Amino acid sequence: MRINTLLFIAFVVLLASCGGNTSKKAEGLTGTIKIDGSSTVYPITEAVAEEFRVDEPKIQVTIGISGTGGGFKKFGRGETDISDASRPIKEKEVKICEESSISYVDLTVAYDGLAVLVNPNNDWVDYFTVEELKLLWEPAAQGVIMKWNQIRAEWPDEEIHLYGPGVASGTYDYFTEAIVGQSGSSRGDFTASEDDNVLVQGIAGDKFGLGFFGLAYYEENKDKLRLVAVDGGNGPVNPTLETVSNGTYSPLSRPLFIYVNSTAAAKPEVKKFVDFYMANALELSTEVGYVPLPAVLYKAEAEKWTTFLESL
Repeated sequence: MRINTLLFIAFVVLLASCGGNTSKKAEGLTGTIKIDGSSTVYPITEAVAEEFRVDEPKIQVTIGISGTGGGFKKFGRGETDISDASRPIKEKEVKICEESSISYVDLTVAYDGLAVLVNPNNDWVDYFTVEELKLLWEPAAQGVIMKWNQIRAEWPDEEIHLYGPGVASGTYDYFTEAIVGQSGSSRGDFTASEDDNVLVQGIAGDKFGLGFFGLAYYEENKDKLRLVAVDGGNGPVNPTLETVSNGTYSPLSRPLFIYVNSTAAAKPEVKKFVDFYMANALELSTEVGYVPLPAVLYKAEAEKWTTFLESL
């Protein structure tokens, strides 16, 4: 009987010891993940980070909004682990990474449409053609195309007030390339901000205001703004989940990315975060107003991420 008692006590001690190890394991990973870049991609990354913090509360995820260009500058200096981007990396940004011996992988996380917005009290604009938008935004328009009736004669003889993302924004780059024909080429006399909320407030408070930014920010502020259809050559089309995903909202539909530094990817906390990102991007991008990739494409991006990790 005494032997059985001793064995029982030993078994209890062993269980307690194992339980202690399990508890320690349950504490999870620690560390810091630094992210910066596109204000357009920010809502998706922040939604992912919020859910990730529930599972991994000891991993600190910081997310900045320097614009796609500003984010790539930090990424190229090795200051961030992940860069949010609303356009592909430019050749000059690739060279900066190469000079700093930084390698990376790009992963597509969602689609977005660029929305053209006016004030709700604007009752004359029904849609814009791409040609009209180019006439309004191209560099030659500065100081020349200043009134609404210069776009269409029947529109008011009132000054147009333009609002748009700053030149470091991937949204600015994409819009100018799609509309003007050259990335980064536009008139300079417009109210610019990397913060889309500033643009929302500007247009919402200005009857003669006109601007553009990501569709998701319109969805958040549709009570303050009016969406304008764009005619890309096949008739006016409004940006919606359907028209962005099937490409009929042309040419203002685009993919959104995250870029992951290879050195950071080797860290367990970063690997786990990106694993979580790719597994939940479909659901969370939809929740915050973006257009998800088809499930088969998320699978392909996840496989791309796995292959990248195996190459490290």
